[in-house]
Amino acid sequence: MTRRDGFVDLSIVTENAPQQTTDLPGAWDPAAEEAPMYDRWVAAGYFTADASSEKPPFSIVLPPPNVTGSLHMGHALNHTLMDAMSRRRRMQGYEVLWLPGMDHAGIATQNVVERQLAGEGLSRHDLGREKFVERVWEWKAEYGGKILGQMKRLGDGVDWSRERFTMDENLSKAVQTVFKNFFDEGLIYRAERIINWCPRCQTALSDIEVDHNDDDGELVSIRYGDGANAIVVATTRAETMLGDTAVAVHPDDERYAHLVGTEVELPLTGRRIPIVADKHVDPEFGTGAVKVTPAHDPNDFEIGRRHDLPMLTIMNERAEITVKGPFEGLDRFEARPAVVAALRELGRIVAEKRPYVHAVGHCSRCDTVVEPRLSLQWWVKVEELARLAGDAVRDGRTKIHPPELGKRYFDWVDNMHDWTISRQLWWGHRIPVFYGPDGEVVCVGPDEQPPTGEGWTQDPDVLDTWFSSGLWPMSTLGWPSSSEDLAKFYPTSVLSTGYDILFFWVVRMMMFGVHQMDGVQPFDHVYLHGLIRDAQGKKMSKSRGNVIDPLEWMDAYGADATRFTLARGANPGADMALADEWAAGSRNFCTKLWNATKFAMMNGASVAAPLPSSSELTESDRWILGRLSALVSEVDGLFEDFQFAKVAGALYQFTWNELCDWYLELAKVQLYQGDDARVSSTRAVLGHVLDTVLRLLHPFIPFITEKLWTALTGGESLVIAAWPAPFEGYADSSADARIADVQKLVTEIRRFRADQGLKPGQKVASRLAGYTGGHEEAIRSLVRLTAPSDEFAASASLEVALADGVVTVELDLSGTVDVAAERKRLEKDLAAARKELTQTEAKLGNEAFIAKAPEQVVDKIKVRKETAASDIDRITSRLAALPAS
Repeated sequence: MTRRDGFVDLSIVTENAPQQTTDLPGAWDPAAEEAPMYDRWVAAGYFTADASSEKPPFSIVLPPPNVTGSLHMGHALNHTLMDAMSRRRRMQGYEVLWLPGMDHAGIATQNVVERQLAGEGLSRHDLGREKFVERVWEWKAEYGGKILGQMKRLGDGVDWSRERFTMDENLSKAVQTVFKNFFDEGLIYRAERIINWCPRCQTALSDIEVDHNDDDGELVSIRYGDGANAIVVATTRAETMLGDTAVAVHPDDERYAHLVGTEVELPLTGRRIPIVADKHVDPEFGTGAVKVTPAHDPNDFEIGRRHDLPMLTIMNERAEITVKGPFEGLDRFEARPAVVAALRELGRIVAEKRPYVHAVGHCSRCDTVVEPRLSLQWWVKVEELARLAGDAVRDGRTKIHPPELGKRYFDWVDNMHDWTISRQLWWGHRIPVFYGPDGEVVCVGPDEQPPTGEGWTQDPDVLDTWFSSGLWPMSTLGWPSSSEDLAKFYPTSVLSTGYDILFFWVVRMMMFGVHQMDGVQPFDHVYLHGLIRDAQGKKMSKSRGNVIDPLEWMDAYGADATRFTLARGANPGADMALADEWAAGSRNFCTKLWNATKFAMMNGASVAAPLPSSSELTESDRWILGRLSALVSEVDGLFEDFQFAKVAGALYQFTWNELCDWYLELAKVQLYQGDDARVSSTRAVLGHVLDTVLRLLHPFIPFITEKLWTALTGGESLVIAAWPAPFEGYADSSADARIADVQKLVTEIRRFRADQGLKPGQKVASRLAGYTGGHEEAIRSLVRLTAPSDEFAASASLEVALADGVVTVELDLSGTVDVAAERKRLEKDLAAARKELTQTEAKLGNEAFIAKAPEQVVDKIKVRKETAASDIDRITSRLAALPAS
């Protein structure tokens, strides 16, 4: 059989065993084989798409990684799945385009270069805009895009001849075209609104660039006014009270009805502010009265608009207080306790609660606490665009997998707010709007000349990175120009990405694509995979120390094992737990496949001869071909449904269990003890089964399958080999039943041998009374049973019920067991089982423990108790059956 490390046990070889040579080395060496093999694939042009081909198209655009990025497990997972889809379609005869590229990553890249400058004692302002942008391009040329080389290590079959970058000339032209189109249609406008501002990055952020974490803070209740007109408000940001322009209460709140329309003095400022009634206020929260700071809170901004309140900005871009007085120049976090202290001294603090845990927005790039701030920015009016994006999914033009994530998609597109697209950065696509000396505003398209002359200036801001990446499926194929690529490969076939950027990226591409391409969706299918977590299901993070580096896995286990591990966990929309031992298990699977193929080739397996007809084959041959035919159909169905984990699981189970653990062992008997015709047909079956299995596995583990398949078949490359079809005409239900009987009988005999303390390789004389299934020699070979001699006397037996009747297995165990050693071992096991039973009974009898312990913990202890009781019964019976020593 096989060892646990995946090596096939070749010890059952008779003197008649046919032995041939093979060019395969003794073991698979990923480090030596993978890189040269990948280079050969690229050089041969296997991944280069031909837009003029008459083959049906299959296209995927790679979610463009940041130019600053490196391969992490999320990338490795998604790339594995995209590569698997692409390789399978290529083998099925499609013209496949998997288009790679990178995102310029405005904030992230600018931060990297600014840190580099800081190390030289410089800032971007010391260089000026033009020189700074040149410096960023220099950085990109020297350091950017290392992830592309890492993709090659993983085996990504992308078309490198079509590699794109979001700042490429044509992609920039696409960005400017869309901006101009939207501007002319009134879908882009400039307005003062509350935005998320990062004081560290010095730029506006969209809502989806803000991470909300539960932070410890304080809730301070402040009394405004005195006497009968006093009103108490609560806030976690006391410093913003300097910018209050009203207090709001609910119109139906009778407690404050007499105050609505009056004014109250704002402490520390001397200003008087109105008390207004607004339905946004929750009368059940706190005191039912809220301070209104329109320039520093999005909800307050809307209240301010409804009541025509002044909007006072009290902080600059660095989040420093700008109000004249004692707090001027203080950072917001310095001003907060200073304001509270001043209010306390005036007797205005009614209550203080700390710590007060509340959700606080942080910049997703640098983790700085975001400051809501009134700012003049460029916006996209999303209502109509979002409707178009929603309709494309509702009417089936784009299908989301798994379907249950469609609700999340509609939650986004049906409730979108206008999108802030301007960023106060220098690296990125500059907004193509020019301002004239007399207030003129001119938007310039890609083929138009910008206005010139004294007093004309271009808007200093750049566009949000997601604006350009939202055009990725179109711009990378040549849009806005007409091109062969666009005509052939748009709409793309599948978008594969994590569910966490469903809104960041997917919705934007849908909005842009459907609008700009006359209703044609950017992709036919959206496949959403989950996130990578550690073995305990926890999110991976550097602070936890539980991050797994895919590059380290590839060094240790090889790219194939890394990919197969990820594929086996890729259930649609579900998060995936990972651990090193699972990668080691995938490496063992690759080793098993290697040794099985090598064994088959050494014994003459070949695809040169055609498969014999069903009538010429043994039951085991017909069984494995029938199972393989069913596997091909199952794999095809699961692939079409994006069930990658189930595909990998089915391939693993068939290869490890049915092919290696059963058919190879049954085939040995046919190879070593059969006549010439039987040996010839067995070699043909072995060759064709392995040929098919290697083709089926290739999308997930391309390197080792390529090496084995080319050695087995002499073919040019699996990359361009045909995808297998089911084997028609070999299904045989009676053969299936007889092989099932063999499996059951062998399994029961092995279990009995283990219970008797026999070593796995120890041969025992036996008689199989009542067995008529025709596979006795194979059974004896599989379980190390020799034929009974004339003096045979059974000392033990077991009965196994098979489909054709009960088989009695009689064994002569005399002299095969060290009774004293076996008794000592069993007594030790019995003592351990009794101790386990006592401990579990004590815990389950402890009422205090049962009352407090989680239900799943109690259930586990109950299972442990049942197992211990069963072990005691089993071991006691074994001891009783041992002969006297």
